[in-house]
Amino acid sequence: MTLHTERLMLIRAPHLTAPHAFTTRAGGVSTGPYGGLNLDDREDDPALVQENRQRLCAALGFTPAQVARLTQVHGTDVVHARSGGHWTGDALVSADAGVLLAIGTADCYPLLLHDPQAGVIGAAHAGWKGTLGRVAARTVEAMTELGADPARILAAVGPGIRAAAYPVGEEVALAFAQEGLGAHVGADEDELHGDPTWHLDLAGANRAVLRGAGVPDAQVWVSGRCSTEPDFYSYRRDAGRTGRMWAVIGQRALGDTPARGQA
Repeated sequence: MTLHTERLMLIRAPHLTAPHAFTTRAGGVSTGPYGGLNLDDREDDPALVQENRQRLCAALGFTPAQVARLTQVHGTDVVHARSGGHWTGDALVSADAGVLLAIGTADCYPLLLHDPQAGVIGAAHAGWKGTLGRVAARTVEAMTELGADPARILAAVGPGIRAAAYPVGEEVALAFAQEGLGAHVGADEDELHGDPTWHLDLAGANRAVLRGAGVPDAQVWVSGRCSTEPDFYSYRRDAGRTGRMWAVIGQRALGDTPARGQA
């Protein structure tokens, strides 16, 4: 489901009840190669990125000060966030109200998780290295330590690069096969030379990792959108000079007023 909030275009998973969104490029003030709702300030004008973050947070009923975010390193470390802040890692979990977890992507897959009964949320960044390291399972484990039950967890796999647009080297393909994820690697034969071109289905691989961690497959929603589409930022498509989307999920403090269009 796509939710339009003023000029923003936010993608939401229909089964997640916590305030959440997968952003697109629409609705921001950044220009040039970062044009639109760029949420990463490493190369873009920080003032423009701050305005973009303010717009997103306001649409969900939060403030930028409540955002818990990461310097992502393509690993599997999970951070327990009890408030807004900035850490190093590739996944976040929280059981606290008034916190909005944020993951940045531009081809890698964002994962959002929620156990509504326990009041525990999670968010993870899954590129090929994180997927191979089962960062999704690490996130489920960290949520369990906060009281979640994998059988109750609802998960959403946001926009990322589809297999057809994601060729990888043979060493990556073999690594996935060795880790039991070979079903998510496909090969196209080169008609002239007979050499295969390997393609990696990260969405399917992360769904399998979640299933292996105890999350029922029926409770995993996959957006099916590819980050190489014009609506999104794509590191591969744009040769590295591009912005970042955010995938966000939070829990409001008692007394907070939901933003328009949010439960």
